[in-house]
Amino acid sequence: MPKLPIHWQRFDLSPYDRPEEVPRRLVIRHVEHGSGFTVPPHAHGWAQLLYAYEGTMKVVTEVGQWLIPPQRAVWIPPLMVHAIESIENICLRNVYLNPEAIIARPDQCRVVQVTPLLRELIAEIDTYPLLYEEEGTEGRMVSVLLDQIKTLQESPLHLPIPTDNRLRRIADSLLLHPDDNCTLLGWAGKVGASERTLARLFKQQTGLSFGQWRQQLRLLEALARISKGQRISAVAADLGYDTPSAFIAMFKRVLGKTPKQYFSTQFEQTKL
Repeated sequence: MPKLPIHWQRFDLSPYDRPEEVPRRLVIRHVEHGSGFTVPPHAHGWAQLLYAYEGTMKVVTEVGQWLIPPQRAVWIPPLMVHAIESIENICLRNVYLNPEAIIARPDQCRVVQVTPLLRELIAEIDTYPLLYEEEGTEGRMVSVLLDQIKTLQESPLHLPIPTDNRLRRIADSLLLHPDDNCTLLGWAGKVGASERTLARLFKQQTGLSFGQWRQQLRLLEALARISKGQRISAVAADLGYDTPSAFIAMFKRVLGKTPKQYFSTQFEQTKL
């Protein structure tokens, strides 16, 4: 296994240095970070379910960005290089999983919904000793948790990042200025490619049209800003929407709830 940059905070794994050295199917460790805290690019030898039960965070890889609100988690495959940014104060439970413990698993990052049962299982197993008893109640609880992870539902909180240099220029600019309403035809003149070529490449490399990609960018940016307490009217204006109602309609169309309903649900779940 290659030498990987590893960043542990307040993790007592004694006498082991890394979770993948622990002779168990999984390791859970509790971490808290303040708003704006970043973990630089790194990787783990085991798979990881990064679960924030309080606060919002962002996970970034070379191929995409994932926003993780409370009561969501991000699945990170083994050896996937990723960075983490806390949008606000966060409380995490990191679930590190031996790849052999979950045979059918995604090979890319995924934001997934954390069910009430999974939430309680993670909280319970977090109280177990590092070398929990595999033959007995503790081991059976771990088996139930692993079964639950196999059935997690994905949430639409992913922004794929294109690899073509011309598309990256567009993506990088919009990441800095999400309110930019320049059309794809306008971008074509700026990056030296035809509108048709850019449209084809966006669909090919991200699975989204240019309009869908920009909408997804704005959605994730909106979630991060509202998590910080910004008013919806200000967020809508900052992201290029003519009216708050237009922004709210987009939000509800994608996530099935208005921003108020969505964040009210998140708040209530964190108190359970």
